[in-house]
Parts: sequence; C-alpha cells; structure tokens
Amino acid sequence: MIGPGRPLFVLFGSSIVQLSYSNEGWGAILAHAYARKADIILRGYSGWNSRRALEVLDKVFPKDAAVQPSLVIVYFGGNDSIEPHPSGLGPHVPLPEYVENMKKIAMHLKGLSENTHVMFLSTPPVNEEQILETIGICGRTNEGSRIYSEACLKLCQEVDIKCIDLWTAIQQRDDWKTVCFKDGIHLSSEGSKIVGEEILKALAEEPSLCWRSLPTEFDEDSVYDPVGEEGKNINISNL
Repeated sequence: MIGPGRPLFVLFGSSIVQLSYSNEGWGAILAHAYARKADIILRGYSGWNSRRALEVLDKVFPKDAAVQPSLVIVYFGGNDSIEPHPSGLGPHVPLPEYVENMKKIAMHLKGLSENTHVMFLSTPPVNEEQILETIGICGRTNEGSRIYSEACLKLCQEVDIKCIDLWTAIQQRDDWKTVCFKDGIHLSSEGSKIVGEEILKALAEEPSLCWRSLPTEFDEDSVYDPVGEEGKNINISNL
C-alpha cells in the first residue's frame, strides 16, 4: 500500500478492460476524473471469458485482504458469446453457464465488505463487417452480443447490482459502426468516451463514489502554490 489510503476502484475484465488505458480509453477517463481522489486499479485479461475469471476470483479478490475495494467494475461476455468451435475449444461459454458464472462473481464481490459497490458492464455491440476486414475471422455476431448483454442486465436486476447497458448505449450514435471501434470489437477513443460517460453518470448517483463528492488529497492552501498577479498564492489542486 502507498499512503495515504484512497478509495480503491478495480476494473476487472477481458480485453476491453486491459486496453482501457490506451487510445484515450475509458479507464484513463476514470483515472483522470478521480485524480487525487481514488486509485483506479486495472485487472484486465485479454481473451478471457467468465469461466476463466471465476477460476482466479479468489486470487484477484481475496476475502481476507486488509483493504477491500470501494468499487469493482466487471466486464465479461464478449468472448463468452463467440460462436462455439466444433472442437469444443475456444472461449465460448453457453448462456446458462455464463449467467451462473457472473452470478458467482457478483456474489463474491458483494461479500468482500459492506462498503464494496459492484457494477457490471454488459456486452457491447460488434461491427461484424469491420471484424472481417481487420481481423479476417469473426465468430461474433451483434445478435449474439445482444443476447449476452440482455442476460447480464437481467441477472443484475435479480441480484441488485448496477449494470451499464453498453449494447444499447453505443448504438445510440447513428455512426457507431464507423467510429466506436478500432477493429469491430475493441473500442476506439469515441467508443471509450461513451463507456466513460455512462459509468460516470451511474457513479454520480452514489454520493460515496461520485468524483465531485470525494475529497481531494492534500488540497490545503500552501505557500508553495503559484503566485498570482495580486501577489497571493493560488490553490490549483482542483484544476
């Protein structure tokens, strides 16, 4: 731990989480909004599905940790929704198992502490044509994304967890297919902007998590602050 202690926000998920600090990603948007207020910790694993996440859940979020996160944002579903391979290999997870895996993840995280908040991100849409052009193989459909997204939303209602409907939010833009992805799957800066805005909007509803209500670390006036034209120090902590 590096002191003084700030609230810990953990981003846990597959490639959309792992890449969330690159290309003006949504993780970077959150880190900027919560600068000097909360520590944003990345636990992203490209290619992972809910089955693999469940296998390491106790290692990433041990229940006996001295400090538990104030918020965990979870995204799995895109890889689970990939069409099954005839060999039985690959990331596909059948929908009922996906829902059960996500429920187990939700229950584990909610049990970390009474102050730990949990938020899920539903499966975003995909641009199938762009995937074929950039990656060459697909295995994903936007319809499959919708099915897994809706299953996640339904589960979150049942277990009383906030869920951001990315499948719907991204498609609110008329030009979403051309501007929201780098390769039809992974988010561009414009796609990440939508995700970041939706998360910040949801967090604003919870006073203990809203960036405006959290204290700024070491924000007291100081003789070392820049001096203005009137010869007085100017506190720039919140600029």
